[in-house]
Amino acid sequence: MITANPLPVDLTEAQIDEFGREIQHIYDESMASRGDRDRAYILNLIRTQRSMAFTGRMVIYAGLLFLPMWSHGLSSWTSALLIMIFGSIMLGISKILENMEIGHNVLHAQWDWMKDPEIQSNTWEWDIYCASDSWIQSHNVIHHTWTNVLDKDMDIGYNLLRVTPQQEWRPGRLFQPLFFFFQMVFFAGAIALHDKAIHDISNGKAKPSDHKAVFQHIGRKFWGMLRKDYIMWPGLAALVALPVSFARPEASPLMTFGLVAASNALANLIRNVWAFIIIFCGHFPDGVYVFTADQVEGESRGQWYMRQLLGSANIEGGALFHILSGNLSHQIEHHLFPDLCSNRYAEVAPRVEAVAVRYGLPYNKASIWRQFGSTWKNNIRLAFPGGDTRPEIVSA
Repeated sequence: MITANPLPVDLTEAQIDEFGREIQHIYDESMASRGDRDRAYILNLIRTQRSMAFTGRMVIYAGLLFLPMWSHGLSSWTSALLIMIFGSIMLGISKILENMEIGHNVLHAQWDWMKDPEIQSNTWEWDIYCASDSWIQSHNVIHHTWTNVLDKDMDIGYNLLRVTPQQEWRPGRLFQPLFFFFQMVFFAGAIALHDKAIHDISNGKAKPSDHKAVFQHIGRKFWGMLRKDYIMWPGLAALVALPVSFARPEASPLMTFGLVAASNALANLIRNVWAFIIIFCGHFPDGVYVFTADQVEGESRGQWYMRQLLGSANIEGGALFHILSGNLSHQIEHHLFPDLCSNRYAEVAPRVEAVAVRYGLPYNKASIWRQFGSTWKNNIRLAFPGGDTRPEIVSA
């Protein structure tokens, strides 16, 4: 039983169970009402994302036609780079949509009910460095089962950052603001390495030789993504530039390759930074609770729901913002109902909040500036010993 003392309100075991039943009712009602509009939403979104990805790559290519070597009225480095940057932004947004609102949610089995063989959690391979099956194990199984439970949830600091005073401080933590920055820039790669086997190796619980197959699996997916963005698409542009370079030596295939590769890198950077900000805002800002394994042992369904509520935070915004966040701006609802269609989170959020308020429980929501600002502030503070920037651990 979760006792009253550490919580913002006094709740009896019966009240906690009733809280759980009310949350379960919201879930059951929403799941039962899935239908045509949900199907239309995901199908339209997939078509939009794929069209945007292709268009973004074509705009990047089109920018090459505005390089100074072409000597027409609009040719200049400024024109070429602006067009290519615009294409990179389009490609970056398409990657955000594919990874966050489509891939992440498809892999949560949110759309399995449609029985569409092209959109199934057990066959979908998303456009990111992390292999789908590895992600399902580390994220769906481990993280969503043990949300914010120390030494159980690998997402607490991603084995790199100290995000709560309950984590041990070591001198290496002094560099965590730098780690924070590099993890943001290379977030997709960091997620690919966020595997239970690698986690155990880094903590001395296993040897690299014990998990050779895991590294080979990760390496194949890594190579596939690197090959696509940094060899195939730039190489295609370089092949087109090769015959042109015989007539115009300044049309260097190497330069063309580099410009397209740099544009793809910018698109990946846009995706990485945005995904990092959204995910960290949902897990590590002020007001998010952390638990210990002893406290959640034998927890009831109501206690599990309460842990998801207290261990998550929402980000306020409009409809487009929520889509671009993968609806992880509704992190509370996502942790409560991970297999509910993501387009339903905005509908159920006011109902969840009303239940929380009625039971006197905190419902953590704020602007992206406030959530990320407090996350960054805590990251700096917790690089040093001690720290009281977290709420007290809820006792079980």
